[in-house]
Amino acid sequence: MRDPYEVLGVPRTASQDDVKKAYRKLAKKLHPDANKNDAKAAVKFAELNAAHEILGDEPKRKAFDRGEIDAEGKPRFHGFEGAHPGHPGGGFEGFETFTWGSDGRRSAGGAGGFGGIDDILKGMFGQHARGRRPDFQFEDFAPRGRGQDVGVQITITLAEAAKGGTRRVHLPNGKEVEVKIPAGLADGQQIRLKGQGNPGLGGGPAGDALITVDIAPHPYLKPDGAHLRVEVPITLYEAVLGGKVRVPTLDGAVELAIPPGTSAGRTFRLKGKGLPTKGGRGDLYASVRIVLPDDKDSELEELMRQWREHKPYDPRKDMA
Repeated sequence: MRDPYEVLGVPRTASQDDVKKAYRKLAKKLHPDANKNDAKAAVKFAELNAAHEILGDEPKRKAFDRGEIDAEGKPRFHGFEGAHPGHPGGGFEGFETFTWGSDGRRSAGGAGGFGGIDDILKGMFGQHARGRRPDFQFEDFAPRGRGQDVGVQITITLAEAAKGGTRRVHLPNGKEVEVKIPAGLADGQQIRLKGQGNPGLGGGPAGDALITVDIAPHPYLKPDGAHLRVEVPITLYEAVLGGKVRVPTLDGAVELAIPPGTSAGRTFRLKGKGLPTKGGRGDLYASVRIVLPDDKDSELEELMRQWREHKPYDPRKDMA
């Protein structure tokens, strides 16, 4: 696998925030759903997630920078202390090799290196000559480690973020899992699925799956913390005479009473129509916008001329 810094396109001095921003930008660009005609899209996306698993986790990033793990998150083997390449027995100088006989005596095998790891381990327990299986195997000394986490990004609707739900998600390791989306999820938050990552090393525990959630923009409603905001277009006569207009909410459209003489920009509060909070729900704030007819209206123009001449007023009198 390529260097994770190269995959994410960030320098080694990049902050954790810069790493996160680079990942989210590339995830949207390389997501298989956005590249359905690219046969290699899934491979590129998996490589991106693997790189983020290293650099997005500060302890793993430090371990990678120190050379303790490779680009796949696997431990690097640096050899034994004092070893010299090409030297017999792994290059340990100054040790005498020996084995144990059935009479309980040891026999030397010469100086300059170990005679073999099997002879050493079996000789230590007096079982070499008898040919019996030792109580341990060399595999018992194999390193154990937690499996690498895997990450994927999904996009949900604002209604799903507010009310919760479930999604079937394909992970980079080939697994398909059902993700429970909790109500009140914020944009950019992660859902952790324990044990759904890559298998551990040497029988160690599996890693986790990290699901980063993006909330798709709503055509009308805009989040503002726990509250929602919406702009409601009204006619000139509704602004002057008043009336009832329908306003979209996450629970369906509701009627809003516009009082006579409503100016553009006036904001109405719809209590409890916002996003879930620990203590209940936020509110929906609806601001009105006066919209004139598309077609030119000579009668309206004449009426406005008369108003300008006989009933002038200055809405900007309080401005400096």
